Amino acid sequence: MVNPWLAMTSGTDPAERTRDVRRAHEAFLTEGAVSPAVRPVVAESWRRSADARVTQECKAPIDLADDALETYRADHPLARVMPLFRELLGTIAYDGAHLLAVCDEQGRLLWVEGHAGVRNRAEGMNFVAGARWDERHAGTNAPGTALTVDHAVQIFATEHFNRSVQPWTCAAAPLHDPHTGRLLGAVDITGGDHLAAPHSLALVQATARAAEAQLGAEVPRTRGPRISLTALGRDEALLVVDGRRLRLGRRHSEIMVLLAGHPEGLSGDRLTLELYGPRADDRSPVTLRAELSRLRRLVGPLLGSRPYRLCAPVRTDLADAAEALTSGDAYTALRAYTGPLLPLSEAPGVCRMRRVLEDGLRRAVLSHGDPELLRRWAQTPWGEDDLEVAEALLTTLPANAPGRAAPAARVRRLRELYGLPGGAHQGGHEGKAPRHQGGHEHGALRQGGGHRDATSAQRGGA
Repeated sequence: MVNPWLAMTSGTDPAERTRDVRRAHEAFLTEGAVSPAVRPVVAESWRRSADARVTQECKAPIDLADDALETYRADHPLARVMPLFRELLGTIAYDGAHLLAVCDEQGRLLWVEGHAGVRNRAEGMNFVAGARWDERHAGTNAPGTALTVDHAVQIFATEHFNRSVQPWTCAAAPLHDPHTGRLLGAVDITGGDHLAAPHSLALVQATARAAEAQLGAEVPRTRGPRISLTALGRDEALLVVDGRRLRLGRRHSEIMVLLAGHPEGLSGDRLTLELYGPRADDRSPVTLRAELSRLRRLVGPLLGSRPYRLCAPVRTDLADAAEALTSGDAYTALRAYTGPLLPLSEAPGVCRMRRVLEDGLRRAVLSHGDPELLRRWAQTPWGEDDLEVAEALLTTLPANAPGRAAPAARVRRLRELYGLPGGAHQGGHEGKAPRHQGGHEHGALRQGGGHRDATSAQRGGA
């Protein structure tokens, strides 16, 4: 079976491959069609790059410089494994043909090291520390694409979306916090066509795993939470305590999410209300006490009482997404949002938390107006039937933009689905759908609200 993350199979002629992909790239730019010669991971990246309006001769913007860069990367978790990166990749980085690069989770290059001559060449395309190399700013490239798909990947020569980057080949692998699973960034090696060989991908993958192992083994320099709760897009939450993973049942997941969201604690009556709602019967408090007793046997002293509370800091993916949203960083919030909060839960408190986050994120995506954010939301199980987002995405794309046909077809299909003018069999009108008189967008069929039916919920909670 061919490895889809490798740029070339054994025995492929690099020169011939370069020509084939260059022709496919030109055809994509002029006609919007993707040749079968292009790997699916690259084709999807090209479409994202086109949606983000990455130009063919653009330079990655500089986000950080001078003191701001020094301060930021000194505090970044990957600073602690830079000696390991240099040990494992140092020979490659200084052999006169390669560069070692490390970026954060937003694609900002924090370190670019290697032979001075190679670094000077790379400076011509702003492949320098502090530059933003995520796909939205630099188009298809190994570190940016690895972050987007959360997988190690090679990008070979003309597979780069930006022509100014096509003389280079690169391989990159993402890195995660071993305690929380949070994406930290990526490690990359960049050089010539010979990097398309399988060994370069294996090398960056092994380096990333070694770095994660080191981060997992070390004692944190400061006292901080080593307990994490992952509940977005999951029917059953994952609790990680000092590296020990515990999958919680559904009711225990609801209790942990509610207590994590109320660090001040909840009384028994309030927790009963948040779990069972105002129609809770006389058995509910007894049932809750039994559930709490079973949960305490699982998590030990982490669960306190009077009021019920968590007795140590617990970092949640819900809080990560909410904090990014509050700070105005919609890109990080959307990356952290892997699905609705406990999508099958009907506990009133959980439903409210789920709705607040999803509605806030959806509003941010719509108000930002960035085609990449809109496209990401529209391609999720919880956003695939969101007509307003589909229309907003179509509005951001020029009439002749590559990849516009699919969003246009989606809008026509959804308008037909909701019985609105401009459906697939009602002409080509692409105007905005009317707002419901009661204030809810598209009436009872409001999109982006999380749970249209149990099937959608299950898809969002895989």
